[in-house]
Amino acid sequence: MLTLLAVVAASAPWLAPADPFTLSGEALAAPSRGHPFGTDDLGRDVYTAVIHGAWSSLMVGVVSAAAATAIGLIVGGFAAIRAGAVDHLLMRFTEFAQAVPRFFLVVVIVSLFGGHLWLVIAAIALTAWPATARIFRAQVLNTLGRDFVLAARACGSSDARILLRHVLPLTAGVIAAQVSYQVGGAILSEAGLSFLGLGDPRVMTWGTLLGAAHQTVSEAWWVALFPGLALTLTVLGCNLLGDALLPRGIVSKR
Repeated sequence: MLTLLAVVAASAPWLAPADPFTLSGEALAAPSRGHPFGTDDLGRDVYTAVIHGAWSSLMVGVVSAAAATAIGLIVGGFAAIRAGAVDHLLMRFTEFAQAVPRFFLVVVIVSLFGGHLWLVIAAIALTAWPATARIFRAQVLNTLGRDFVLAARACGSSDARILLRHVLPLTAGVIAAQVSYQVGGAILSEAGLSFLGLGDPRVMTWGTLLGAAHQTVSEAWWVALFPGLALTLTVLGCNLLGDALLPRGIVSKR
């Protein structure tokens, strides 16, 4: 599912060469040969908008999840490797960041500083890292007492080398699963912002289509169906991939 999404996103200029913001037909026209997904209330082709929205939504999900993972790995790894007061301080800060409602915090940030796409990505990343930090810290603490880590310390390996060379490969499955979940969550967050009218008006996303469709869904079901279906299948694919990447022992416990 995600491979198909990536292919569609990369092939958007060939699959739908028209500008998604172009008024290409009659408003609220039903699906037809000329407009496979129909048109919205402004006469824009929904098929073209959905295809181009795949690239925007996927970019938001992947970039924000990668940034959040990097922050989480640094915070969680540093807390575990240093222990003591540093660990206590960083974990209290992580718990405070995790206790704040994520979506409402993103809404506040975007409302104050504007809805530019890169600001949306940064806001999502800066609110999504605590879960990764806690997971990685737990994995590091579980690994630091093992013999090969003690041997690496005896050979003079630095803390950074131990984390990158010895600990991170053992936790790659759990971290990769967390990244997959965060990609889906980031796509949903961006869609929610665009639905509320807080997204980037210059970029076509599935949330933008859904936001424009909520007033006409009773008379033009296709305007909401196709972007909603694309969003649902994408998030479902991210969650299924995350479940597949989890180590078997963790999956059985879930």
